[in-house]
Amino acid sequence: MAKCTFCQIVNNKMDSFKIYEDKNTVCLLDRNPISKGHSLIIPKKHFRNIFDIDKEDLKQTIIVVKKISNQLKEKLNAKGVNILHASGKVAQQSIFHFHIHLIPRYKNDKLDTWPKSCYKKSSLKEIYRKIKE
Repeated sequence: MAKCTFCQIVNNKMDSFKIYEDKNTVCLLDRNPISKGHSLIIPKKHFRNIFDIDKEDLKQTIIVVKKISNQLKEKLNAKGVNILHASGKVAQQSIFHFHIHLIPRYKNDKLDTWPKSCYKKSSLKEIYRKIKE
């Protein structure tokens, strides 16, 4: 994974603003933040996406998400957080090393992180049936 940006960061071969690190996980400030304190939580082992990551590493990653969420609330006075993840190119994943975006939210920050849907309620029955089969 020599060409993976996040693997390079994990292995200290690329500069970053690491705000937390343990034996399994790294957390760093996003280089293109959409809010003050926007962070990325990354497992040290390389996993391409949610379909790849094993349960234990996923568990360790989400534990760090909670830890850093509390830090952002305490240190930056965040009033909430968005926890976002993209798996796959069609989902707008741009770095193919599993990671979670932790986006602190502040009163009147004017961020709109949830797109409007074109799906109709009438299609829910069909979708439900396909998933449950």
